[in-house]
Amino acid sequence: MNIITYFKFLYIKLKRLGNKHSNHNKRPSKAIIYCRHFSLFIAALTVLCLTDCRPPQPTHTEILWDTWGVPHIYAQDVTSLFYAFGWAQTASHGDLLLRLYGQGRARAAEYWGEEYLDADRYLRIWRVPERTKVWYESQSEDFRGYLDAFASGINAYAREHADQIADDVEVILPVSGVDVIANMQRAIHFTYLTGSSSATWAQKYITSGSSAWAVGPSRSASGHAMLVANPHLQWNGWGGLLCEAHLVAPGIDMYGATFIGFPVLAIAFNQHLGWTHTMNATDPGDFYELTLTEGGYRFDDEVRLFDEKLDTLRVLGADGTLRTEELHSLWSVHGPVIAKKGDRAIADRIIGLEAPQMLEQCWDMGRATNLETFETALRRQQIPLFTVTYADRDGHIMHYFGGHTPVKSEGDFSSWQGVQRGDISRTLWTKIHPYDDLPRIVDPPSGWLQNANEPPWTATIPNTLNPEDYPPYMTMSSTYWPRAMRSARTLAENERITFEDLIEYKHSTHVELASRIADDLITAARELGGPLAKRAADVLERWDQETNSDSRGAVLFILWGQEIGATMGGFQALFSIPWNPETPFTTPDGLKDPAKAVKALEQTASKVETNYGTLDVSWGDVFRIRVNGLDLPANGAGDPWGISRATFYQPAGDGLFDAVGGDTYVAVVEFADPIRARTLLTYGNSSQPHSLHKGDQFELYARKELREVWLTRRDVEANLELRETLNRLSEKR
Repeated sequence: MNIITYFKFLYIKLKRLGNKHSNHNKRPSKAIIYCRHFSLFIAALTVLCLTDCRPPQPTHTEILWDTWGVPHIYAQDVTSLFYAFGWAQTASHGDLLLRLYGQGRARAAEYWGEEYLDADRYLRIWRVPERTKVWYESQSEDFRGYLDAFASGINAYAREHADQIADDVEVILPVSGVDVIANMQRAIHFTYLTGSSSATWAQKYITSGSSAWAVGPSRSASGHAMLVANPHLQWNGWGGLLCEAHLVAPGIDMYGATFIGFPVLAIAFNQHLGWTHTMNATDPGDFYELTLTEGGYRFDDEVRLFDEKLDTLRVLGADGTLRTEELHSLWSVHGPVIAKKGDRAIADRIIGLEAPQMLEQCWDMGRATNLETFETALRRQQIPLFTVTYADRDGHIMHYFGGHTPVKSEGDFSSWQGVQRGDISRTLWTKIHPYDDLPRIVDPPSGWLQNANEPPWTATIPNTLNPEDYPPYMTMSSTYWPRAMRSARTLAENERITFEDLIEYKHSTHVELASRIADDLITAARELGGPLAKRAADVLERWDQETNSDSRGAVLFILWGQEIGATMGGFQALFSIPWNPETPFTTPDGLKDPAKAVKALEQTASKVETNYGTLDVSWGDVFRIRVNGLDLPANGAGDPWGISRATFYQPAGDGLFDAVGGDTYVAVVEFADPIRARTLLTYGNSSQPHSLHKGDQFELYARKELREVWLTRRDVEANLELRETLNRLSEKR
């Protein structure tokens, strides 16, 4: 019996006692008076208990900044929460956020010069400014208010802390809810999405991928579902830096990460569930060749006229003067014309331009409390790309091949990778597949799910999806994806996975390709190679097949792979036995051309010995983390080597390689009671020049460590760096 029930019981007994006495006395006795008084006391105490049993409701908004620079926002209402999130993001990333918003307006060249002109042209060709205004007006009334509140928080921080904002970005202030939508389009539709379909400026700045794991109760040592979120992005502003936050308001308690300038969390968990995203192996857009004639283009034996637009761009010169440039754009039924020569033109068509409410869908996903309400949000299909990996407190796990897949009349995936005929309506897709058409797995018998950007057919093994049940154009056919197979093997080999296991697996630098081919390379080098090849074989035999900072042999093997042309598109040509989905953990195997492989090994060994003085140079002596004044040995590598610990590098010019991307936000979550969570935001939770949190997590990254996540107010208060109190209602609009 709880305390409230007990007091109610006592109240009834005393009332009966009082009634008994009142039936025998005309004047209330002292016992009756006492009973009545005590009844009033009990009633008041009951109300007080009911109030105390509810979570305390904040009367103002606070931002509690923890010692890693993560804002824990406690707001009295949702509007105040969005306002405070805008304030917090500007405190941590103000210069970058405002610069991104300037790019979203397609006016960055006007603000900051010639280097932004290509991006402005591109966004103007796609008519982002016009679409943004329409999308803003299409938001629900409540959510449009949240966007405005977020923008108001940005403006308020920039006004009250002008000394913390770079002078050159203040030109775009004030920002509005329209800018929030424009930044979403810039980041998702015209960076990530068109980076996969069009040869655009975005490709110069973005290399991306991701990994995701979900473990169900049958596979979990604790019996609780677990989730691993792990986007792999560039560590620069162009590719989309992430920020980490904890958002709390009445009915809201969610933790996660999102793109700079986004008002909602994109990858997150709450007290009930969590989700993460990976880039789809999908076709987000197509090119069409148009035949120009009579001032227009042919389409089904008719001549269609272009929708023409003359735009004016302004460009800031080095001397501070502005010049103007005219941009004449043409729009066909397929989309904008991106190239033109003679009587031919190329038009581009992408998904997602009829789905303006992506941010609101993300918000609804974060407010969901179970699989049913989460899928209700997903069914809105407002997010144009990304696979979803999900886990919850009820023990459910899910893999969903999300985003938009166009309904096409013919062909398979490969046939749509080239340029399509633009003179016939048969090739022009106008609809997307509904939610229930797309590949989806819930609670598989294996007890685990994973995705490493590959098609959904290996999300779990044994496979529960049949590719023949889906249109052949929907995604790639079964193929070997080294990182996915490393991921699947790791989960499949452990029947009782612990929370600590997942952290260890995430940080594994084992080279899956080496497991398949290193032994054959060693044998071939000893049989066919000269003295240098034989010494190289000895190094590879001693190698632990890891890319830890102290691994010796990894440099030789990875550079050999680059020498022989091992790329995501071409590495499968190395093998004599191709990948077989029926034996996914033992194929592919065997060297297809041993002589060629040995020749490449000798060439690589000569370069390694010349450049580094020894064949068995340590990985961390060559691959470095050199940012923000740090110079640390790196670990891990990117595709196609099949390594869970993703780190991207670029040549530094001094013979070494600098880490520039890879594991960005890592979150390992167990839906126990209470929730367990560890995270890392590799480059830290601030990009402001003088912040203590700019780059403060790189050393953890180098040591392969995660941070504890503080989810209760008590824990946050115990690890407090700064407390801010905000009064949104006093904000001058």
